[in-house]
Amino acid sequence: MKIKAAVLREPGRPFSIESLELAPPGAGEVLVRMVACGICHTDVACRDAVIPLPMPIVLGHEGAGVVEQVGAEVSGVAPGDHVLLSFASCGQCGPCLCNQSAYCKDFGPLNFGGGRLGGTTSLSRSGEQIRSHFFGQSAFASHVVVAKRNVVVVGKSVPLEQLAPLGCGVQTGAGAVLNHLRPRVGDSLVVFGTGAVGMSALMAAKASGCTTILAVDRVQERLCLATELGATHTVCATSPEDTLAAVRAVSPSGFNHSIDTTGVAEVVGAAVQSLARMGNCVLLGMYPPGLKLPFDARLLVLNGLTVTGVVEGNSEPDIFIPQLVSLHERGMLPVERMVSHFPFEKINEAMEASARSRVLKPVLLFPS
Repeated sequence: MKIKAAVLREPGRPFSIESLELAPPGAGEVLVRMVACGICHTDVACRDAVIPLPMPIVLGHEGAGVVEQVGAEVSGVAPGDHVLLSFASCGQCGPCLCNQSAYCKDFGPLNFGGGRLGGTTSLSRSGEQIRSHFFGQSAFASHVVVAKRNVVVVGKSVPLEQLAPLGCGVQTGAGAVLNHLRPRVGDSLVVFGTGAVGMSALMAAKASGCTTILAVDRVQERLCLATELGATHTVCATSPEDTLAAVRAVSPSGFNHSIDTTGVAEVVGAAVQSLARMGNCVLLGMYPPGLKLPFDARLLVLNGLTVTGVVEGNSEPDIFIPQLVSLHERGMLPVERMVSHFPFEKINEAMEASARSRVLKPVLLFPS
């Protein structure tokens, strides 16, 4: 079928809206008409070749839409279902079988390989192969073909245009708290970086009953929103030394938990040094290859600290995303407060707004 998609043909260049041919869903696959798609920082990083990908390619991995067709061997999903899309995993390896699919042995090729695991792509233009299945989706398109495993069915009352980001950014931040840290009521938590991932983490911290929640960022407008979404304290970041001093002043004995979303070595150092004894630090940022972290190993040993990297919030999407939808319905995860909408044809404007931090979470809307 003919579809419209935003194609990236060269690193660092604008997307071009093109008419492509989309192959029908095969066995175990689902055809989804897109309603909305969030823009994640990973999309920006891939556009700019911070993460190199085969090109030309269609990006996008926070898709939401309506099922139009299902392939053979698909059960539990039917035409007309409203769905949120998430990352790809094989479903057969050890981590997948233990509900840890974010650590699937084939996570790299399935999500960044530019096609299905065997190398085939679902997109073409006049015989030219266009790389697909970015995060199993390539959701910067009017329609997508995805594996049934990528699909999470939600109620038809769920606002897809608001909750599309649940498939990656929101589940990454909220999952780091709810699935990994699992704070106790009364715990303290500090979040370094209040983009969409950081905001999702602090909303989850509030929902968990944390009583001291500190948001750290350089952008004052974000700190104001963080206060509205659950932060009990804020620190406007300056120099690493002054920022750490301000963080410690909020909780002189240290925080039970800290989260870094920035990917900056000095900030990670501050996140570790802000912990109380037996504290836990989670790393969620996009860290460049070879990054060395600036803290003394004795700090970890003598204080019993734990530093952990977390992918996709340790989420099993078909289990966790419905939990996030439920939190939203109860007013405990107001994702819409982060969202700014852009029409699909304004994708380049939306990408720049994301890259330059002019908006918190851009979401593309597709024509109905």
